[in-house]
Amino acid sequence: MAQALDMIIRNGTVVSGGMESTLDVGIAAGVISQLGGSMEAGREIDATGRYVLPGGIDAHVHLTAPGTEPGSWQWVDDFEVGTRAAAAGGITCVGNMSFPRKGEQIMAGLERDMADAGANAIVDYFQHPVLLDPGDDGIEQIEAAAAAGHPSIKIFLSFRRFDRNVDGYLQAMSAAADAGVVVLVHCEDPAIMHCCGLELAEAGRDEARHFPESRPVEAERIATERAVGYCATTGATTYVVHLSSAAALDACRAGRARGLPIFVETRPIYLHLNAGRFEEPDGAKYAGAPPLRSDADRDALWAGINDGSVATVCTDHAPWTLEQKLDPTLTASTLRHGMAELETMLPVLWSEGVATGRISVARFVDVTSTQAAKLFGLYPRKGTIAPGSDADLLIWDPGEVRVVDGAAMHSNAGYSPYDGWEITGWPAVTISRGEVVSEGADVTGRPGRGRPAERSRFRRP
Repeated sequence: MAQALDMIIRNGTVVSGGMESTLDVGIAAGVISQLGGSMEAGREIDATGRYVLPGGIDAHVHLTAPGTEPGSWQWVDDFEVGTRAAAAGGITCVGNMSFPRKGEQIMAGLERDMADAGANAIVDYFQHPVLLDPGDDGIEQIEAAAAAGHPSIKIFLSFRRFDRNVDGYLQAMSAAADAGVVVLVHCEDPAIMHCCGLELAEAGRDEARHFPESRPVEAERIATERAVGYCATTGATTYVVHLSSAAALDACRAGRARGLPIFVETRPIYLHLNAGRFEEPDGAKYAGAPPLRSDADRDALWAGINDGSVATVCTDHAPWTLEQKLDPTLTASTLRHGMAELETMLPVLWSEGVATGRISVARFVDVTSTQAAKLFGLYPRKGTIAPGSDADLLIWDPGEVRVVDGAAMHSNAGYSPYDGWEITGWPAVTISRGEVVSEGADVTGRPGRGRPAERSRFRRP
């Protein structure tokens, strides 16, 4: 007798674990219950001619503000708005950067941001606590955070406080290694950036088009090489966020060749755009940290996706309005970094990668879902299509064509760096734990339905 289920996805091409096969997917009580065979359900979705993929996992977003002090950065999307954009874009789980406020340690920031997400998130979520104070109390909280289900920390080599406290950060990385905690590192050298900023100001070259010169490749390369050295010294599993250049990727490859646990994330803008964008009249809207690079760097990152040296593609979603990005009082050294990409990451990567033959569907799934799930302790509950896994699924239409219009999308940014691009391949249906949360761009999931994603500590294979 056929098993009674809540939902069946019929006739789709299922892609997971590097394999493709046409079979039905049965869902019961929010999890995948059956693959193939006879089954019945109250609701069926016909996926003929479409792919069925694991839901996207964007392990790097900013949906909470880093502080409340005057002058602190306040991005324009929150958990409700950001996860609405995520659902529309095929992302079923997000990893938020959780900043403690002045005078706080990481557990205080986590408590506040978990409450925020619990009340407002439409899809599932997890947190990466940011370690700003590597004193004894901060280091002790690494284990406390891991025990509470948050086995990752974020540190910024780009902050000038890093070099003032480098001994403490190395102790923190050692503690993270002992606790099975992944260390996310932002790799840019603050001394080089400060020097370049001063030189640009003294030369009167403060326009946005000089932004790449304020944060040159050397700043990223040197900081990445330091991160590789710290990984070797402490044994900490090290995840280099938003890597943008061939030189930094080479440093990571060299570390991995020595057997070091180093993993690389890149972000969409480094795959799809180049530094020439800063010559445009509104070039400031493309500012991110690090800056856009050369076409040779873009080619190196695409090659890294194919050979596995780039583990994940994540957005670093940190949006501002166009008015804020183009603020005429800003200089090459003070442009606002970040943009909205949660709704476009998967479609643009598909259009520019899979549809053009640059990458396979299997690699697309690996870098947008499976590897993030494995690195951050979500696998096999997420990141795969298998019995017992959460029913986080995308029914993907590879032939749908839309023109990007950021003003019509869900982010409060009101624009997209890909405005006007004709993109082929979009999610037709986004399913989160067995519930349809988006059909096309129409988001039906309610705020507060998202849950904290259960995580395990990192253990090297």
